[in-house]
Amino acid sequence: MADGAPIPGEPSPLGLITSIATSIRRERERAGLSLSELARRSGLAKSTLSQLEAGTGNPSVETLWALGVALGVPFSHLVDPPRPAVRVIRAGEGEATRSERADYAATLLASCPPGARRDIYRIEAQPGEPRLSDAHMPHTTEHLVIGAGRALAGPAGEPVELGPGDYLTYPGDAPHVFQALEPGTSAVIVMEHR
Repeated sequence: MADGAPIPGEPSPLGLITSIATSIRRERERAGLSLSELARRSGLAKSTLSQLEAGTGNPSVETLWALGVALGVPFSHLVDPPRPAVRVIRAGEGEATRSERADYAATLLASCPPGARRDIYRIEAQPGEPRLSDAHMPHTTEHLVIGAGRALAGPAGEPVELGPGDYLTYPGDAPHVFQALEPGTSAVIVMEHR
């Protein structure tokens, strides 16, 4: 597909932002929180939250993680619209959420369906600043497989160097890091929520 062309079955960037806005509002109301309280819990400005719920903001990975933790929901609940039963996502397709601190992009491939407790992400990263992640919800475990390149990943205090095909699991409910060591580094992360 040509760059910028819509992907059949995938949301447009505007559709993704609208979906995120609806999800944030839905989860905030489900939790019984005001905008002010959610701002306090997430460490975000109330004006930023108001823009996000209005569909006029473009949240980073860090913003969505902070909201997920504050709302007690996985990241995927905020970004994944309903999907058809059979779906193919080709390499390079799908909506990527970018980090504001590192050359790092996460594309949600599959979120937890009812009764399951896992999300799957494709990661694409370039050498440079590491992607430092704050702790996610309690009892979150991450499973990482490197597809291409090399990365330093895992607990913030004890990262491990990994190459193609290497697997690592670590607590996602503690600070952790992902840093590409080679151009074109890619990986798959499965987040397990208990």
